[in-house]
Amino acid sequence: MNELLLKIKAIEAEQRKRREHDALARYNAGPKKHKKQLAFHRCKKRNRWVFGGNRSGKTECGAAETVYLARGIHPYRKNKPNVFGWVVSLTTQVQRDVAQSKVLHYLRPDWIADIIMTSGRKDSPASGIIDQIHVKNVFGGISVIGFKSCDQGRERFQGCSLDFVWFDEEPPKDIYEECRMRVADKMGDIFGTMTPLKGLTFVYKEIYLNPKNDPEIWYEFMEWADNPYLPKREIALLENTLDETTKQARRYGKFCTREGLVYPEFDESVHVIPPFKIPEDWQATISIDPGLKNPLSAHWYAVDFDGNVYVVAEHYAADMGVDEHAQAIWEISKALGWKTDAKGRLCALIDAAADARTLAASKTVSELFYERGILVNPRVNKEIFAGIAQVKSYLNRKNGLPDLYIFENCTNMIREFKGYFWAAGGERPVKRDDHAMDELRYFLMTRPKSCAKVPRSIIEQDKEKKIILKRRYRRGSG
Repeated sequence: MNELLLKIKAIEAEQRKRREHDALARYNAGPKKHKKQLAFHRCKKRNRWVFGGNRSGKTECGAAETVYLARGIHPYRKNKPNVFGWVVSLTTQVQRDVAQSKVLHYLRPDWIADIIMTSGRKDSPASGIIDQIHVKNVFGGISVIGFKSCDQGRERFQGCSLDFVWFDEEPPKDIYEECRMRVADKMGDIFGTMTPLKGLTFVYKEIYLNPKNDPEIWYEFMEWADNPYLPKREIALLENTLDETTKQARRYGKFCTREGLVYPEFDESVHVIPPFKIPEDWQATISIDPGLKNPLSAHWYAVDFDGNVYVVAEHYAADMGVDEHAQAIWEISKALGWKTDAKGRLCALIDAAADARTLAASKTVSELFYERGILVNPRVNKEIFAGIAQVKSYLNRKNGLPDLYIFENCTNMIREFKGYFWAAGGERPVKRDDHAMDELRYFLMTRPKSCAKVPRSIIEQDKEKKIILKRRYRRGSG
């Protein structure tokens, strides 16, 4: 028995010794957990991005993911032998100082089969520029981590077939597109970790806005407060050195311009929720911003007994006539079980422009909808600044909980929220991709001006807990 205990103690001592020299085993393994790093690793989608502020922990999760894949020990994915992937930095100097350094940090020396250097000595790789690291895969083969820099040009990114590419900071669009081709035949992964300092680039347009609704795209924002290892005192010191626009990017990882977002309060992880069946008593009305060549935007609005507003469905389409729009609105309404008036008509708000007569048409848009069983009310309040203030009041109440929730199937409204900016000078919003923003204002301006609340009821508290649980499940499952 004593001999057995001695062997157990020896094994435990060896395990402790290995953990001391195994940064990957210690990564996110202590009592403090970086929950957004875990959400990144758990996500099964093939095009994942972390938009993070400096020191938020974004680069750590990119390096750990790279080593997980190369070693064949990913805790949440099907592992493969002989993996080949690239780590892409902006320059070779940035590669050496950031991504390369992080990968070496998480690779135990006994896991490395060989190192090929571009410059420097492989017995001191951290001080040189690495071309490739050959990693012992747990399935018995050898994986390859190759290092690339964007200043090499697109031609240096051609020809290979890859299992993954990690972009450490935002690449040029042509290199991103070339790398997507490199992972196509192996159904490989793209993942990026970046601070969005360049403004509204292709990553903002193609990944963040995701106008094509690519189901493989996933992203998360990571800020200083998400990093449990960054002291609060340090956060306060850093924050005091930044102006508001710079803070949005360097602290919160948010895309911004010098003119700024109209609704910086909008947070997709807070305001966007999974759909659920809406009781008939909650159904309020439909709001429409008309368009024939331009998109017509229509959303279905519900209000619960505590005054919270839910955007539950949308019709958003261009190059259609009133007949087609009306048919689509009726089909969605029937699927929702949406209520009608005593004469069997749908009721909706609509931009007052729909009531205007032109020489080119004998009937107004309002009259055309009316003939198709949709009773539209053009008497909406179109005050832009009062309407924006009303939307802001619903997005962010003083107790930190919103009064506005958007079902995740309303993808065009969500996209418009994320891309709605003030024009230069801040005199009014940019008049582009704002159709859902307009009809949202029309509806909210029919609501009471004050969002002051009585103390939260037990029913409301229970409902909010369920919403939060659903949201956490959604974000964690990717």
